[in-house]
Amino acid sequence: MYMQFFLPMQPPTTTHNAKQLHAYMKGGQPHAVLHDSPELKQTRAKLHAHLAPHAPEKPIPAGRPVRLLVKWCFPAEGRKSGSWRTAKPDTDNLEKALKDEMTRLHFWADDAQVCSEIVEKFWSDPCGVFVRVEEL
Repeated sequence: MYMQFFLPMQPPTTTHNAKQLHAYMKGGQPHAVLHDSPELKQTRAKLHAHLAPHAPEKPIPAGRPVRLLVKWCFPAEGRKSGSWRTAKPDTDNLEKALKDEMTRLHFWADDAQVCSEIVEKFWSDPCGVFVRVEEL
């Protein structure tokens, strides 16, 4: 079983690393909590909105292995379309927000099921995100 689709969108450059630190005192001891920044919340909402129409009726059941192939296609803006993007954001940071939203939308029971990942980023026209989810 597999599904694949293209999300025509400007890929986000804000990643899960965009957290805000909230420091406070409790019982005379310092504490700190990380919160999503407004930019990260916006990125999550954007990914959710674009992914939602592609969400499956049923998730891939728990315990079943999944391969995830993602091609991040950033606007070429004068660069050769199809050439590798070596600039930030890092692929692993891009993937975190995407996989979190795919989990919320029940593409699978848990993103720990993703056992194989192929992640690439390009300069491209058109820009967007190509996603393929395959049950292994």
